[in-house]
Amino acid sequence: MKILHTADWHLGHQLHGHERRFEHDAFLDWLTDTIKTRQIDALLVAGDLFDTANPPASAWQQLYRFLARLRAEMPRLNMVLIGGNHDSPSKLDAPHELLRAFDLHLVGSISRDGEGRLETDRLLVPLQDREGKVAAWCAAVPFLRSSDLRVEPLEEGQDRLIEGVRQIYQDVLTQGRARCEPGQALIAMGHAYLAAGQLSELSERRVLGGNQHALPADIFATADYTALGHLHLAQSPAEGVHYSGSPLPLSLAEANYNHQVLEVTFEGGKLAGLERIPVPRAVEMIRLPQGTLEEALNAIEALSLPECPQEAQPFLEVRLLLPKPEARIRERILAAMAGKPVRLARISTQYQGSGAGLADGRERRRLDELAPTEVFRLCYQRQFEGEPAAELVASFEEILEQVKESNS
Repeated sequence: MKILHTADWHLGHQLHGHERRFEHDAFLDWLTDTIKTRQIDALLVAGDLFDTANPPASAWQQLYRFLARLRAEMPRLNMVLIGGNHDSPSKLDAPHELLRAFDLHLVGSISRDGEGRLETDRLLVPLQDREGKVAAWCAAVPFLRSSDLRVEPLEEGQDRLIEGVRQIYQDVLTQGRARCEPGQALIAMGHAYLAAGQLSELSERRVLGGNQHALPADIFATADYTALGHLHLAQSPAEGVHYSGSPLPLSLAEANYNHQVLEVTFEGGKLAGLERIPVPRAVEMIRLPQGTLEEALNAIEALSLPECPQEAQPFLEVRLLLPKPEARIRERILAAMAGKPVRLARISTQYQGSGAGLADGRERRRLDELAPTEVFRLCYQRQFEGEPAAELVASFEEILEQVKESNS
């Protein structure tokens, strides 16, 4: 049995104001072709289908069009999707009965009965092989919020959130293992932040209160394979526990990272193979080396790019290292880009100041011992290189006099 594990699609995502529908369409088309070509038996999507809890209608259309196409072209394909921390649990669960009629399993939240017991039936999904026989059981647990947790009395040193999550997975996996017959695998799905997980710069939100509540991997110890979402870089924090990573770069910091999906093979209920399939990049990202404004302008002038529709044009990040503020930076960069098939995504500016605080000098002095103009000069040196211009100091002193007059 072959399973394709992916996560963190973030449909509806915008990169610094630029829509990415073209990229998501290209990914979903590629994914459909990959599933057919590789004869995949089950598709698992481990959360963050959307970028926000209220995605645009176009994002919902993308998802439903993709699911409808897969069901029409591959009637036997198992499909299990769970909600992530970016998704709205209620919105994902709303079409549950309709989708289940087409054997599509979309789980946005957990539920409990009148006595508070976890309802595991809708979280346990049988996965059938191409002959129609159950080859595995999938424990499809969506992103767990604090309100989902019920914790028994804790022992000293135990964490309420971690133990609450552990209890839910223990209940579901225990029920799942009980349903497994010989030769059937047990697969866990989740959307969480595990201890030792590597975060992607600028594109992820830590969950369950942050790093101090990172989950231990032994929560999934009884599963034969664990398909996780939330971390955007593919990684395996423990044996049999895998993040597929996001299929698209969700920040400019991921420009040179090879995003992927995972093909997982089972034989006789045991993990027999895992292959990382790189996702082709539909839109490139260009990050200029950090330098002066003149160096950046020269690099932009030297760009040689093929003509393409606007939605396929590369994203450009200009990274500047400046001794002091400069006027008309954005205007000059846009002028250099004129006529080039590239989109400006971000201008990041860093200054060459010392970064030292007012108390970091050799001569430590109290703040009330310093004249306001001297404080201004020291703050300028911390941020920028050199001394402030005389005109800037004069402007500061003019404002200072206005403040004194208004307070008198």
